[in-house]
Amino acid sequence: MRWEELLSFVGDEPVFRSSLFITGPTVSANIPRQLSRWVSSGRLIQLRKGLYTLAEPYCKIKPHPFLIANKMKRASYVSMQSALVYHGLIPEYVPSVTSVSTGRPERVSTLLGNYIFRHIKTTWFYDYRNIDIGQGQSAFIASPEKALLDLVYLTPGSDNIAYLTELRLQNAEVLDLTRMIQLAEKSGSHKLIRAARKIEYLANQEKG
Repeated sequence: MRWEELLSFVGDEPVFRSSLFITGPTVSANIPRQLSRWVSSGRLIQLRKGLYTLAEPYCKIKPHPFLIANKMKRASYVSMQSALVYHGLIPEYVPSVTSVSTGRPERVSTLLGNYIFRHIKTTWFYDYRNIDIGQGQSAFIASPEKALLDLVYLTPGSDNIAYLTELRLQNAEVLDLTRMIQLAEKSGSHKLIRAARKIEYLANQEKG
């Protein structure tokens, strides 16, 4: 496969998998070696095994970090601090994209950023949506309420009022407080229920 063939095949894709070439017209036993050479030469960026994006100046559409996170681990959605910043609920800059998954936890470092995957049980894996994030891309992102509860669920001592205050919640009107409490009660977790009530109190204070 020549470089021009690769560009014609994936040039409009923000990210692509090497498996695309297994059954396509460019099938070749040399494809893994070719991809490796193009990574070494700086034409491709390998995000993880089998997952790539075109490097500048060949990349037509810069992949959104949330899209990359979704593609890295298919059964996952962006949540916790990353989703809270996206929804405008906390002011802090988040250096890594954090997702939750029913798979094993892991951290992945790439040339395009750092990605954290936290494990949650299958029964808690819900309440996320496929959201348009621009340039024809979309990603699975937790609802504002679920992002907060995921953070509490996975952080020791996070039902403490001091911890919740330190989050500096803003734009409280984004939160559906009734729904958040319902989600917490549905979980059956006393910790989540306590935290949800305290978040409701803090959000009402922020609203004034």
